[in-house]
Amino acid sequence: MTYATRLGALMFGLAATASIPAWAAQETTGRPLEHQLNMQLPVNGLGADIYSLHNWMMIICLVIFVAVFGVMFYSVFKHRKSLGHKPATFHESTAVEIAWTIVPFLIVIGMALPATKSVVALKDTSNADITIKATGMQWKWGYDYLKGEGEGIAFLSNLSTPRAQIGLPGEPATEKRGENYLLEVDNEMVVPVGKKIRMVFTANDVIHAWTIPAFAIKQDAIPGFVRDGWFTAEKIGTYRGNCVELCGKDHAFMPIVVRVVSNEDYTAWVNTKKKEMAALADDPTKVWTIDELKTKGEQVYTANCVACHQANGKGVPNAFAPLDGSPVVNGAKAHQIDVLLNGQDTPAYASAMPGWKQLSDTEIAAVITYTRNSWSNKAAENIVQPAEVLAARSK
Repeated sequence: MTYATRLGALMFGLAATASIPAWAAQETTGRPLEHQLNMQLPVNGLGADIYSLHNWMMIICLVIFVAVFGVMFYSVFKHRKSLGHKPATFHESTAVEIAWTIVPFLIVIGMALPATKSVVALKDTSNADITIKATGMQWKWGYDYLKGEGEGIAFLSNLSTPRAQIGLPGEPATEKRGENYLLEVDNEMVVPVGKKIRMVFTANDVIHAWTIPAFAIKQDAIPGFVRDGWFTAEKIGTYRGNCVELCGKDHAFMPIVVRVVSNEDYTAWVNTKKKEMAALADDPTKVWTIDELKTKGEQVYTANCVACHQANGKGVPNAFAPLDGSPVVNGAKAHQIDVLLNGQDTPAYASAMPGWKQLSDTEIAAVITYTRNSWSNKAAENIVQPAEVLAARSK
């Protein structure tokens, strides 16, 4: 009787914990914690519903597990042959068969009803305040603000953890890991607190998946398809996630970071971002010197190409083609421009070259010029101007 009372108290405590909106009762970190035993703490009502639903489901599963295996082990122990028990000769019981059909059915219905409510809510992307498109690519995220305040803003978000903390293939790290190791980016997605954000997802190479656990949102980004989801963040802070679909060599290196700010700070960020974009918008008719293009091209290469082709241009054996000594890089520049814009299948290597139309004409011209004048490459056509890229893009 004492043990039954204790078990009842324990189950009541678990149930009470499951029903508390954890996002309202505890401090949120916005990222996984060391030795964390449960889901990340949510920061909105839907996330709290899912959090509580998860806990209740685990309690139901635990009760079923204890009851079924308790009866089974008790029967085996108390009716074993060594105590003189003999096997029963019955082979069916209509009442038992009806019971073990109806009872599980009722349990499933009882679990499905609250779950269905949450699933339906997850799919309701109507009446959004802001719409943002997230495009997965190897291995970074591109963000385009499509509707609402901030419309027209677009940028790429890359891992910002230094390579010295990660190490290179076959080489150990030379720096101590930071607090947000592999969970930090150079450009965070910024949204206002308390607003409904509709997310539109796609990819330009392989399947990726965008998720922020604290927002209760996860959706695959599939090439050629457009899918959507939504979230509302009810606490200001920085929240982190990862691509959760195995997408290639650097799958672990494409984190997702969303910064939630006040409405006033969001307006200020929008204004600042638009000024930055206007300042960076290069005139495609400008004629650059080769040194200017090489300097800018090295920056573009480091931000976008080094993960596959490596800093030394040697690529990755059996995975990514080398650029050092490449016939494409040393050949006609028109072909390399086409490869950068539209991508190219590489049968000799496991991974195809994706298109990079999201880069500006100047960035493409600069990175091509950089590769044609780096390492052992000595291309005859050693410079590409932005106007040439613009012309190829317009075809």
